[in-house]
Amino acid sequence: MGPSVAVPEAGHQARCRIVVEGVVQGVGFRPFVYRLAIAHRLGGAVRNGQHGVLIDAEGDREAIARFLDELQSTAPSLARLRHITVSWTTPHHDGELFRIDTSSGDGEPALFPAPDLAVCASCLAEMGDPGNRRHGYPFLNCTECGPRYTIIQGLPYDRERTSMASFTMCPSCREEYGDVRDRRFHAEPTACPACGPRLALLYAAGRVLEVADPIQEVVVALRAGQIVALKGLGGYHLACDATAPEVVRDLRRRKARDAKPLAVMVGSLDAARRLCVVSSAEADLLQSPARPIVLLERRPPEAGHGVADGVAPRLRHLGLMLPHTPLQHLLIERIDRPLVMTSGNRSDEPIAYEDGDALTRLGGIADLFLAHDRPIEVRCDDSVARCIDGAPLVLRRARGYVPLAISLAHEATEPILACGGELKSVFALVRGREVFLSQHLGDLGDERAYRAWTDAVAHFQRLLELTPHVVAHDLHPGYRSTAYARMLDGVRHVPVQHHHAHIASCLADNGVDARVIGVSWDGTGYGTDGHVWGGEFLLADLDGFERAGSFEEVAMPGGEAAVREPWRMAAVFLQAAYGEAMGELDLAFVRRLDRAAWRLLSRAAERGLNAPPTSSAGRLFDAVASLLGLRDRVDFEAQAAMELEALVESGADRVYPVGLGEDSGKLVVRTRDVIRGVVEDLLAGEEPASIATRFHATLADVIATMCVRIREKTQLGRVALSGGVFQNVRLVETAAAQLERVGFEVLTHHQVPPNDGGLALGQAAVAACLTTARTGA
Repeated sequence: MGPSVAVPEAGHQARCRIVVEGVVQGVGFRPFVYRLAIAHRLGGAVRNGQHGVLIDAEGDREAIARFLDELQSTAPSLARLRHITVSWTTPHHDGELFRIDTSSGDGEPALFPAPDLAVCASCLAEMGDPGNRRHGYPFLNCTECGPRYTIIQGLPYDRERTSMASFTMCPSCREEYGDVRDRRFHAEPTACPACGPRLALLYAAGRVLEVADPIQEVVVALRAGQIVALKGLGGYHLACDATAPEVVRDLRRRKARDAKPLAVMVGSLDAARRLCVVSSAEADLLQSPARPIVLLERRPPEAGHGVADGVAPRLRHLGLMLPHTPLQHLLIERIDRPLVMTSGNRSDEPIAYEDGDALTRLGGIADLFLAHDRPIEVRCDDSVARCIDGAPLVLRRARGYVPLAISLAHEATEPILACGGELKSVFALVRGREVFLSQHLGDLGDERAYRAWTDAVAHFQRLLELTPHVVAHDLHPGYRSTAYARMLDGVRHVPVQHHHAHIASCLADNGVDARVIGVSWDGTGYGTDGHVWGGEFLLADLDGFERAGSFEEVAMPGGEAAVREPWRMAAVFLQAAYGEAMGELDLAFVRRLDRAAWRLLSRAAERGLNAPPTSSAGRLFDAVASLLGLRDRVDFEAQAAMELEALVESGADRVYPVGLGEDSGKLVVRTRDVIRGVVEDLLAGEEPASIATRFHATLADVIATMCVRIREKTQLGRVALSGGVFQNVRLVETAAAQLERVGFEVLTHHQVPPNDGGLALGQAAVAACLTTARTGA
């Protein structure tokens, strides 16, 4: 935001043109400006423009000074003011009254679209008031809440450029829309039962059910154990009774989602606290305008109050969310029990958001469809977050956060597209200092997901009216996002190594532009040597990186098959630690190992056949989970690591001794020592929970020890933690505490995920730094 503006002292009458940039469209900013101008007896006008909100203000110079101060200090809570520019002109002296003008399309676009916002308390009060004309209406909203991003067709943000354009306001709504005293003053999606969207109840075959109360019919169906597809803000949800084990099993079977945890919606904070431990920070996150799914520690189930074990099998945390739309509030209040509320798709597909496609794709899953006639312009899944050390950490950035911009340290001199990765795909567009990240779009290995990703890239470019001149992408030649980037002609390509992008993302997330020790741990990332990296210690800034250390490399027998089958990594780590003597170990894992299959794989690995070398921390987690008997095969990414984390208890009594070596000046962590420690505990009959706790504490100790060694050579005092492994709350909290005890400043993620959903921000930051360097800016 610009500094406070000095008002000309000469004369009593003054006039100025004010341009306010940031998230100021769709958040009640124009009505706020109008009321503020009237309060200070100013003339002029306010309107939406291509750079944000444009204000012409004329009146007493001291009144204008107060107006400018309050414009910044009392702006609506949902507004995000990025910059204010004021220019002084000659007063008109015509006694004009202040007004709201029609939007201007003049000039180069530089707009900041607003995210969808959870329904506010005032709208909920109206919805619950039998005397109010919007009583029980599932689509009410105002300038403080309701759909934004998912209904926008174009900018500036006006009703005619949203999916509400086809709904003509009735006289009552039109009167509110034009009344400065009403909170629906210029609320673009405003509606009521007389003129707004309506519900429709359909069978899976598409036949409409003519019923007086569709919501009550859905309540009856859910109580009877049926599965219902509900049209939301950014797509369809699949809902069922979360307390009924057989119903949850049926949903998993139909959706082809065997074990991945399902989100649960509860009606209130009290209901959330009956199921989970909820801190004050977690309560704030649950109730924030974004209303994400929040990962919370489960309480022991009480009779009649718990959710089915199948909702999040073998995990310590539940993903809970509160209702964010009026429709969800009406439904959850009537049914008065927790509901599974999961994305409307089959496993790995993008969320269904168009009505016809939803009926086709979800017809074999849902028994009923509760739809409505307000089109969704862009699919947008629910966001997922958790708290670490009392601070929010976004794990999946989508509804409620997108398309809010994140500011960079460097201003890009050219428009940039950052393509992100392959898993948890997110792309970004860069305009100046601002990065606009897309919503989470899934894994690009699925053809539907890839088409959704390319459609979303095109939509974002149209919405922001940006054509990229620079395209940043991952090094991995097999990523579809990389292939897409390389297909684009007439652009400059900026390849960014995967783990450098992770650390750059953490730097950008924290507004830091400095060299740090970057600890980047994940499952898979293409290294500059063509190997699979993932347990990395980097010296990194936005300009580049050096590999200061890593885990020692082992083979990935079978390549990608080793990701799906952790027993392969357990076997290869055992062989690295014990050689041929591994077969003599008195371990349950060795007894169940298919010796013939392992001989074939190990021989192939020795010959370098489909066994790429890897330093991956994620594969070490998989190996330990398999050795502990948790899981030899996984149904979804990081399943074994999540189940290992769920075993961790507070306060490890000791850590495993781990040696450090050197290879061509690079420090190397001897991960085989970690395996030896685990095996010795197993042979001694230690409980899996104790071993999991010591394993996590050992890795935190490895991080601190390595960073101290690197500091001795570099004098660097900051450490950035990034990569999918750092979604693990136990590891992050333990590692950060140890690093701080030995004098480091620790940077972690908050605004974007540490997983591959944050890669695009890092790529964007690196590319922006490069464009600045090229122009000498």
